Amino acid sequence: MEITVNQETYLVEDICSLQQVLTHVLQLPSTGIAVAINQEIIAKETWDAQFLRSGDHLTIIKATQGG
Repeated sequence: MEITVNQETYLVEDICSLQQVLTHVLQLPSTGIAVAINQEIIAKETWDAQFLRSGDHLTIIKATQGG
């Protein structure tokens, strides 16, 4: 299936959790990021249980230091 992450298109398996996409497809650490699916913030505790659907739009925001 096709999903969009920060305006880039990715092809992922038909049954895929948010955590699987973050870890295996995007290779992102699970700390220091916030994730929204279709403009709805997803609590980190539910990433394993949040399954994606074709056409979902993910927004990933990384925390940065500075001032």
